Amino acid sequence: MPVERQYEVATDFVNVSHSEVSGLREVYGFSAPDRIVLDGVRLVPQGRPSNTLLMFMHPTGTIRRIPLPHVMAAAGMHILCAESRYARNDTALIMEKVLSDYGAFVRHAKEVWGYTTVVLVGWSGGGSLTALYQSQAVNRTITSTPAGDPVDLGDLIPGDAFIYHAAHLGRAEMLRDFIDPSVLDEANPDIRDVELDLYNPRNPNRPPYSPDYLEYFRSQQAARIRRRTTYVKEMLEELRRRGGSETERVILTHRTLADPRFLDATIDPNDREIGMSFMGVPELANISPAGLARTSTLRGWLSQWSAEDSHARADIAARNIHVPLLAIENSADDAVPQPHTQQLLDACASTDKTMHVIKGANHYYAGQDDILQDVVRLIREWLQDRNLLEP
Repeated sequence: MPVERQYEVATDFVNVSHSEVSGLREVYGFSAPDRIVLDGVRLVPQGRPSNTLLMFMHPTGTIRRIPLPHVMAAAGMHILCAESRYARNDTALIMEKVLSDYGAFVRHAKEVWGYTTVVLVGWSGGGSLTALYQSQAVNRTITSTPAGDPVDLGDLIPGDAFIYHAAHLGRAEMLRDFIDPSVLDEANPDIRDVELDLYNPRNPNRPPYSPDYLEYFRSQQAARIRRRTTYVKEMLEELRRRGGSETERVILTHRTLADPRFLDATIDPNDREIGMSFMGVPELANISPAGLARTSTLRGWLSQWSAEDSHARADIAARNIHVPLLAIENSADDAVPQPHTQQLLDACASTDKTMHVIKGANHYYAGQDDILQDVVRLIREWLQDRNLLEP
């Protein structure tokens, strides 16, 4: 059943800026010495005024490229797809700085556009970012990055509601589950442990994997992350000790997509397609140049990829979230681990929290127009039931 009315949608490209003083230039593009310039797209249904804006932001993704926000706008909702300074390149991404970018858009929505209600939508990797933003907007605890650099988040305006949609708990959590533990030498990825290489036909371990093998595999994934983090911290300390102009470096991390879930349906079971991943065939994605965490600065590694250091953990941030929460899990999601949505829901401090599992839905709703329409209807009705959106 289609959404009752479909609106023509106007596309409004917007530029927002905020001040920041930094001694290290991290991104290409125009930037005055003390200004960060950001891009976004507002999708406005024609003939449908509203006091409510639903805002999407991903740490590095361009949300306007996915179908969800466009279908939401066609259903009568005002949508903002905001981009961080690190759009489409997470090499130097500092999550704490993205919070300032996020806050600049929320302020613009409230003070320039005049929306009285801003609903924060955390889709996919935007879930942990959005949870962290809302948490820091109501209870500021972050004063420095994990690398020890001071950070001023500015005056963050909290959102009025939170939608956690097909989202994972954090980039560091995902890398810890995805990284290939078979790599023994970071400088030479050909040196590998056969019994930890999921894609090596000589590996005697086959799905469904035994509990003992899984426990060992996960421990070795965590161990590789710790070794990488130790190297990063030692290199940062060495650069500081030298006292020269070089304060940052980029590291290359090979083979970062080897989650047993992609090959074993018994692990966190849902309706996902086994033998595939959100990046295609897992064995090929594992060695792809576009792989997760493939290149990173030292500071970027600590901020977004180190599970022991990153602030961006959604279930921890959720302890400070008290606004209404709608959590949506896609049952055929091939990116987000099945338990993550429930874990976020359980951790959230809100007394008004609702969870829905969308049967058969994949991560991007690819080829699933009817399911996507149902999800949009669900979101619209949830908002209207709480007087967060006009009928």
